[in-house]
Parts: sequence; structure tokens; C-alpha cells
Amino acid sequence: MGGSSFGRILRLATFGESHGRALGLILDGVPAGLDLGGEDIQKELDRRRPGQSPLSSPRQETDRVELCSGIFEGKTTGAPLGMIVYNQDARSGDYENIKDKFRPGHADYGWFKKFGLRDYRGGGRSSGRETLARVAAGAVAKKLLGRRGVVITAYTQRAAGISCGAFDPGEIEKNPLRAPDAQAAALMADRIEALMARGDSAGGIVECRVRGLPPGLGEPVFDKLDAQLAKAVLSIGGVKGIEFGEGFAAADLTGSQNNDPMDEKGFLSNHAGGVLGGISTGGELFFRAAVKPTASIALPQTTRDSQGRKVSLAIAGRHDPCLCPRVAVVVEAMTALVLEDFFLLQAARGGFPQN
Repeated sequence: MGGSSFGRILRLATFGESHGRALGLILDGVPAGLDLGGEDIQKELDRRRPGQSPLSSPRQETDRVELCSGIFEGKTTGAPLGMIVYNQDARSGDYENIKDKFRPGHADYGWFKKFGLRDYRGGGRSSGRETLARVAAGAVAKKLLGRRGVVITAYTQRAAGISCGAFDPGEIEKNPLRAPDAQAAALMADRIEALMARGDSAGGIVECRVRGLPPGLGEPVFDKLDAQLAKAVLSIGGVKGIEFGEGFAAADLTGSQNNDPMDEKGFLSNHAGGVLGGISTGGELFFRAAVKPTASIALPQTTRDSQGRKVSLAIAGRHDPCLCPRVAVVVEAMTALVLEDFFLLQAARGGFPQN
């Protein structure tokens, strides 16, 4: 099966299913000498894991990571890093009633038509649980970027139709929505709980800000910085759109409004979101990802079965009523993997010019 690897110098390959024995990864290209321990990986997995609030899936997984290779005496050796996390709370019986039915909003039908079979237990590889391996790899990339002074922050900007009106970075990890506005987070929670009571779900917008990038990171033409980030973020299940800087709003602006003037100190604005021509400007990299409502809902829906018959379906099991809080952690991880890969590519061509 294709599509399970990512990156050019920093190369990630993942494996495992939502209801299989385990999930894991191989991360190749990590430089030797990085101080790295299980706690570096675990703290990021703990941010992503389910069961942390009434607004996330109640599936109880500790997601304890085992480092299998690539570490000696607390430092990376330059060999591939191997990690594995064993599933502990899969309830495959919850999906028995849908083994011959395609869930609306899911990858079930396309997967079945492509491979001729599918793992109906939570979606197999198409489950959001697959992102566990991405977050583990992203933890390594984030630590490498930390040595470069690069900081990535993703958060819920909008959920259930309610937007944040303030930006307080210190608030993000204090509420279950992972929102930077405490008042908006409380309103989001109320709206999502009301949807849950009806058996429905909510979508939203995850924003990401990156500070500390130098100018000149990225490649022109096909491998633009924003193009690679778009591929990475759109590969996350549930993400349906992405925009950088002014994004789609730029379609209604004039050139004089959308351009970022410069003076002797640098750019005077950042409508571009920190990237022009596929190369970083040195300003804050800024993008938004649109996240669809969770497809698994308890409301009865019309679908078809594997025999082509029209059937009704109500999905049981344990699911997030809104994906945004956990998607934000995955967005950080994928962003980190892309950025560190670009830094390694730049180093391979001799680094940044001195000018």
C-alpha cells in the first residue's frame, strides 16, 4: 500500500491500525547527537491522546511509547528511530453492525472500491488514531527545531460556529478546546455539548503560527514551503482546506492592500503569512486549516451496504464530537516535520548564504 511515508531527508514511515495490535513508525534522517528520551515523545502523545475531557473520544488509551532503535545513552545515533505504541482499549465489537455498511463522511466506500476489502473496525488505517505516529515523529522534529529557535503553536480558532476574539497563548492548554480565548472556549463547549446531546458533531478552524523562521527557507516552483505544508496538513484526516496569511480573503483585496511593504528594518505587514514565492520571508508563518465535523454521529443516516442496497445507519462507538483540539496537535507535528526537512535540505546545499 502506498502513501504511508513522508519527507525527503527527514523520512517518516508509519504502520498500524485503529483496532490492530499496535501503531508505530520509523523516522530516518535524524542527525546524531540529539538529546532524546521517551519523555520528549510522551508529552506530545499525551496532548493528542483520547479520553482527556468530555469533548474528546472516551476511548481510554495511555499511548505509552516504546523507543526501539536509534537511541544510545540518551542521544540519537543517526540510525533510524523506531517507536511503537500498543493499543489497549479497542472495542471492535462496537463496529460489528457496520461491517457491511459504508459510513457517510468516511473513507469506507473509496477504500472498499480501491482494495476490494476494508477494516471496518474504526476505519483501520483511515482512522484518526493513525495520527499518533505522526505526533511521535513530530516530537523529534520539534526538538530539532527548538535548537534552531523555531516555535510552533497551533490552536482552535473557531468551533461550532464560534470564533476566538482574543489570542492568549497561555490559555491554549488550559481548556479542552485548546482555544486561545477562555470566553470563546466556554461558548464552544456549550454549543458542542448541545450537539452531542442530539447525536451530532461540530467542525471548526485550526490556526498555526510559527515563530523564529529565518528568511530563505523553502524551494521555488514545485517544492514551495507553503505547498509542502499544504500537502502535510491536508493529509490529516478531517482537514478539508488550508489558507496562508490573508488566504481566500485576498481575492477581495487590491494589490496595494495585500502587498507587504518593506523598509530598512524589514516587512511592515504580513498579509502573505510569512511566505512569498514558496520561500519564507522571516516573518511569522501563519496558516489556517478547515476541519470538517466528525463524521461518526449517532443520528440515523441513509447509506448503502456492500451489496449496493439502501440501508439506514446509526454509528455507535466512541468518537470526538469536535476534531479541532486534537487536530491542532497533529498540525504542529506535521508542520515540524516539513520545516525540519527543509532545514536539512538547506544544510545539504551548504546552508544559507552570508549576505
